[in-house]
Amino acid sequence: MIAMQVSDGDHEDGRPDGNAGDGLDQGIPFESRMMYTEIIMDYYRNPRCFGTLDSPTFKARDTNPSCGDIIEIQVLLDRDNVITDIKFSGKGCAISQAAASMLAESVIGKPLEEVSRVGKEQVLEMIGIPVSMMRLKCALLGLKVLKVGAYKYLGREIEEEEP
Repeated sequence: MIAMQVSDGDHEDGRPDGNAGDGLDQGIPFESRMMYTEIIMDYYRNPRCFGTLDSPTFKARDTNPSCGDIIEIQVLLDRDNVITDIKFSGKGCAISQAAASMLAESVIGKPLEEVSRVGKEQVLEMIGIPVSMMRLKCALLGLKVLKVGAYKYLGREIEEEEP
């Protein structure tokens, strides 16, 4: 399933709009949106950090019931709680899988304490295009799963963040 679709909708003056109702036309030039769409599709088709670990330090899994996306993240920490390896697995739309892949790739080598403070803005910045409200939960599922696992491992209460 492709998360973003280009439609044949038109502006009032007859120019093609490049999207209809996908929430992406928010002042970003069409060429930039297409470049980021290609990056997202590359991460979807060729995910980085995809798979499982033999002996993870912790793992967590969750689903997005509204669309059926599933993400499991497994993390290997060294004795200083630095992420030495991370793998994700699951299935779902291009946005959920690409965002999980980008996030996993970005946290290797970082202390778990620092990773536990990553926010939705950082993930959305990685994706590089505005995400509609319908796709926000898809984009943030990997972050939610990583934080649940990290907070549980660290023995903390999960901090809820409004989308």
